[in-house]
Amino acid sequence: MLDLPNPGDLEPSYRQAPHNLEAEQALLGAILVNNEAFYRVSDFLEPRHFYEPIHARVFELASALIRAGKLATPVTLKTFLPSDLDVAGLTGPQYLARLAAEATTIINSEDYGRTIYDLSVRRDLIRIGEEIVNEAFDAPVDATPQDQIEQAEKRLYEIAETGRYDGGFQRFGEALREAVDMASKAFQRDGHLSGIATALDDLDHQMGGLQPSDLVILAGRPAMGKTALATNIAFNIAAAYRGETRPDGGIETVSGGIVGFFSLEMSAEQLATRILAEQAEIASYKIRRGDISESEFSKLAAAAQTMQTIPLYIDDTGGLSIAQLVARARRLKRQRGLDFMVVDYLQLLSGSSKSSSQNRVQEITEITTGLKALAKELQVPIMALSQLSRQVEARDDKRPQLSDLRESGSIEQDADVVMFVFREEYYLKSKEPKAGTEEWFKWEIEMKAAENTAEVIIGKQRHGPTGTVKVHFEPQFTRFSNLAREDHLPERH
Repeated sequence: MLDLPNPGDLEPSYRQAPHNLEAEQALLGAILVNNEAFYRVSDFLEPRHFYEPIHARVFELASALIRAGKLATPVTLKTFLPSDLDVAGLTGPQYLARLAAEATTIINSEDYGRTIYDLSVRRDLIRIGEEIVNEAFDAPVDATPQDQIEQAEKRLYEIAETGRYDGGFQRFGEALREAVDMASKAFQRDGHLSGIATALDDLDHQMGGLQPSDLVILAGRPAMGKTALATNIAFNIAAAYRGETRPDGGIETVSGGIVGFFSLEMSAEQLATRILAEQAEIASYKIRRGDISESEFSKLAAAAQTMQTIPLYIDDTGGLSIAQLVARARRLKRQRGLDFMVVDYLQLLSGSSKSSSQNRVQEITEITTGLKALAKELQVPIMALSQLSRQVEARDDKRPQLSDLRESGSIEQDADVVMFVFREEYYLKSKEPKAGTEEWFKWEIEMKAAENTAEVIIGKQRHGPTGTVKVHFEPQFTRFSNLAREDHLPERH
């Protein structure tokens, strides 16, 4: 290979950024000899990954020609290079001819590409490290260390996620094997579920549990119990967690799961009080006021003791951007593990780009797309709560529909499952007619039928039926549980 001047030879103490000029020359030579070599690296390698600027320019020109269906050779490329170019004493056309003449084979072109890419990532890491040091030394007055940490994390994850050379096509046979493995595990698992059980049996039956990489939208009007249902499901999954150590030392989840809960509306303490109220069967307002008896306090202490060890992690930071949430979710997955995630609620997240903040629909689209991509990347179901528009209140039948999802069609589009929580009892209470009238007796029958009952309406499901599931709801404990149905009760004698 042709030797380019190495600044390291002139200054022995100078530490050069990692690079490999021979690999760059070998790859470019292979591409110039046989354009097929380009397709072996085109899905992960970009001009910016080259260390030598002239190599970056040659790769850029070659890719533009090949993608346009033209031939990239020393002859076709030389017209695009500056006429006064001097590379180690050679003109542009001479250097291109030398690259092609010294090319050996295209068999190793992918390995050369990976070497160039990996060294570029290392240079990026050095650059980010230098920026972190410089910013820490010369931090602006209004910048906090936390801001700098989040910025650094964002930059690191951008490097990790762009241009990875894993992925790409896989044989259908491999995908088929994974599908059969999933069916086999579901067959062996209690309840025959392919996903994570919510412990609400009718809902699990309808959905097959919460499926990995699914984005589940749980929507409802205020006071319907969205957060209550989400906390119930999150607690049930965390409480059922059981893990087994794999031969490689990692822990595999056998049942239940490790749960991450992003509570953008309520504080961690409020959320904990709610869950404590659900489990101890003591109204949360009584817990907050300390208006409890000694026996109730014993129940509370026992419930708290049991709940102490469950793998439920709460992040109650308000005003998170989708980029910050993604970084924190990845960190939790890496450090503690993650099997299920809840975001309460979608409209309280902000987009990461400045342009999206001027357009709310665009911002919501960025958020839902980001959550769906995160669910796929982490291979966990993500449940995101969402508000509904007020048009529900204007209808006689207050049951929500897909068209009621607020602010963007992307919520419906990106979601794998859309569920609505609806409690008829809430609306009937406000319509009580005058006592003793015929209407009142009719209203009383309707109230008794709706009492302590909620509907979970599945409005969309990519891999299952839509429909309505009835569940039991105890408003004083904000607790959802299985509804005792006539066909499930034991026979009466």
